[in-house]
Amino acid sequence: MSRAFVSESDADFQEDDVPAIKIPLPPGAKNYMTPEGAEKMRSELSILVKNERPKVSAKLSRTVTESERLDRETMLRDRRRLREIDRRIEYLTEMADIIEVVDPSKQDPQRVLFGAAVTVEDEKGLERIFRIVGVDESDPSEEKISWLSPVAKAMFGAREGEVVGLKLPQSETKLKVLRISYL
Repeated sequence: MSRAFVSESDADFQEDDVPAIKIPLPPGAKNYMTPEGAEKMRSELSILVKNERPKVSAKLSRTVTESERLDRETMLRDRRRLREIDRRIEYLTEMADIIEVVDPSKQDPQRVLFGAAVTVEDEKGLERIFRIVGVDESDPSEEKISWLSPVAKAMFGAREGEVVGLKLPQSETKLKVLRISYL
């Protein structure tokens, strides 16, 4: 469509300025999650659908009807926030549709599998603990790593005492699995 036929308000706000959230899984993969992660995702989706979206939508409706008296920036900000909420709802719904909850307590305690808390030692003798979780649960600051991460992939199936090779983009290293536990 020619820009000559787009209203000024449409020119200021375009849906493309709030991009869709890409599904971070290989095609056909399940969305493996711990029970805690699945509950957190469902809770966020519920809050967005039942509380946040209706609240922002109602505020936007009031802003539009009172637009002559209110700041135009407020209306544009509310429109953008509504699109952000819609995109997050769309993402969470897609991820929830392919969720596979994995109970860590039912995993083989002798092997590194999804949900494991793994204590490893690197070649320098430094110990670290990683917990293998779902892609939306990962948080490196809490030592939670995605099951799709190179570290998790290198450790999958290993037993205590085994040394695994870890290939990173710029280097290779070895990790010794010291302890495996399931919380």
